[in-house]
Amino acid sequence: MKNLLLLVHDDKGQEARLQAALDLARALNGHIRCAEITPIPVFPGDFDGAMAGLVIAEDRRLEAVNRAQLEMRLSHEDVSYDWTNDLGDLASCLASQTRLADLVIVNCKRDTYFEYDRRGLVSDLVVSARCPVVAVPDEALGLNLTSTAIVAWDGSEPAAAALRACTPLLKLARSVHLISVGEPPEGPSAEEAAVYLSRHGIHATVDILEPGKDVPDAHLLRHAGIARAGYCVMGAYGHGRLAESVFGGVTRRMIEAAKLPLVLGR
Repeated sequence: MKNLLLLVHDDKGQEARLQAALDLARALNGHIRCAEITPIPVFPGDFDGAMAGLVIAEDRRLEAVNRAQLEMRLSHEDVSYDWTNDLGDLASCLASQTRLADLVIVNCKRDTYFEYDRRGLVSDLVVSARCPVVAVPDEALGLNLTSTAIVAWDGSEPAAAALRACTPLLKLARSVHLISVGEPPEGPSAEEAAVYLSRHGIHATVDILEPGKDVPDAHLLRHAGIARAGYCVMGAYGHGRLAESVFGGVTRRMIEAAKLPLVLGR
């Protein structure tokens, strides 16, 4: 995991994204690619694109200021980085760049039906990205890779894909807890997943939680708090922002409620 793709934009979540990227780059001796993407606005009645052009020009002016400030900071952080510029749909542009990335770093945020928030990309990215998605809460102070890590396990292919992809991260953790809420309805058991990790030198604790009346994500978040976990690895489910908002699900609720970084794969 050497190639880290970081969304850069001067918004509320940028500092959390940057700190997570710096922690990952230092721990993994990795390289940060800063992805600056200017969305194309659409205005009803703007047939010649004049209004859109003005908005794009102003966005790019602000992005140039943000880039100068970030490059000043990065020059003193002792990490390697480069910069890309793109124009278009945020999720599509980021997903295209994940073809040669090992992780992509964005923010946690619940998506609404048709709002295209700059920080609301997770539902789209987990479907289209070619690598795991690191989603950090806006208030996160970094990504503690040497703390306890929890892995949500249900035996599914997304959970297995996330586990396989994140073994380089889990090797750095002080301890790893494989958490299954009840017995997996399909696929390998949590014990089998622990055996897989052991062959990578990761000796995980298996915690089988009784389902009870709570939904699985409530159990996961409660267990993460008790274990003082630094991050959670989990399989991601979803078919785009609209489907996630209408039908809900563990992935959406975790993105909405998590107070710790999530590493999502599928």
